[in-house]
Amino acid sequence: MTRAAVLPAIGSPLLVQDIEIPDPAPGQVRVRLAAAGVCHSDLSLSNGTLRQPVPAVLGHEGSGTVTAVGDGVSGIAPGDAVVLNWAPSCGTCHYCGLGEPWLCARAGDAATAPYATLTEDGSALYPGLGTAAFAEETVVPAHAVLPLPDGVPLTDAALLGCAVLTGYGAVHHSAQVRPGESVAVFGIGGVGLAVLQSARIAGAGTIVAVDVSPGKEELAREAGATEFVLSGEGDPAKRIRALTGGHGADAAIECVGRADTIRTAWSATRRGGRTTVLGIGGKDQPVTFSALELFYFGRTLSGCVYGNSDPARDLPVLAEHIRAGRFDLSAMVTERIGLDGIPAAFDAMLAGRGGRALVVF
Repeated sequence: MTRAAVLPAIGSPLLVQDIEIPDPAPGQVRVRLAAAGVCHSDLSLSNGTLRQPVPAVLGHEGSGTVTAVGDGVSGIAPGDAVVLNWAPSCGTCHYCGLGEPWLCARAGDAATAPYATLTEDGSALYPGLGTAAFAEETVVPAHAVLPLPDGVPLTDAALLGCAVLTGYGAVHHSAQVRPGESVAVFGIGGVGLAVLQSARIAGAGTIVAVDVSPGKEELAREAGATEFVLSGEGDPAKRIRALTGGHGADAAIECVGRADTIRTAWSATRRGGRTTVLGIGGKDQPVTFSALELFYFGRTLSGCVYGNSDPARDLPVLAEHIRAGRFDLSAMVTERIGLDGIPAAFDAMLAGRGGRALVVF
């Protein structure tokens, strides 16, 4: 028996309840969580923006220690410190064959089958994004855990499972920011803070943080922003152009997932620049462009899934940045909470307050 934050139905509040998790089946591992980050994607799962079978245990950004392994598991043993990987690649589908594991067609398979039961009535529970990290323990496929490199704190390492890999990958793989380039980052939550730190590591020159909350300015500047634009005051795109010699940012990275923010990020990008969309928006959020502007501005607009990252490749690189002090995980965390604090963390995200809330077990 273990405690978990359970989503009983789409749109319902999370309830902290006792659940029963089975021993790991062949090919699975059991993990005792050290921490789990509260990501906007969890909010999107809870409100129906993203599909999620229910009742479910959400949470996909986690770290912990392996306590048991099923038959046939090799390379992982009880006592190993690991980071959860909510999008593990199968290695055999069309996209994996193209060298694009972040688009794996089978990455979400584990989320579609029940993995545990409610202690109270035996109801089957589904794992949010296949990981179910909002619980003291979870069971996941063996390929959904990544060994934690030495020198990375186990608790803060939870952020590597989503926000950091996404933000780092957006800068280095999707936008491909080069030294001296200007970068505009829209939305300074957990992912936005990771983007700012990654842009600084990439050697960007002018780094503009954009957010609706003036309280985010200090966080943004500590993460690497050289400028801060409050989006409710005037036209952010016009202000970004003024901060970049009148041209616009070489790369604009949108971390919100709203049609108006995507459109603003596009307008803030220079001719020939790159606009990258990280935010997960709803299907009721159309973004429109004229045929003429697509031709004239010559910009590139691209979506970005999981930072276009290969965790097995990128995690060791990030670990080296962390050990060297170039990337500060703890600076992203503005609140450490228990399971019962997740609903308030959701409210804070909706209100645009803080960076990353971290559930600590």
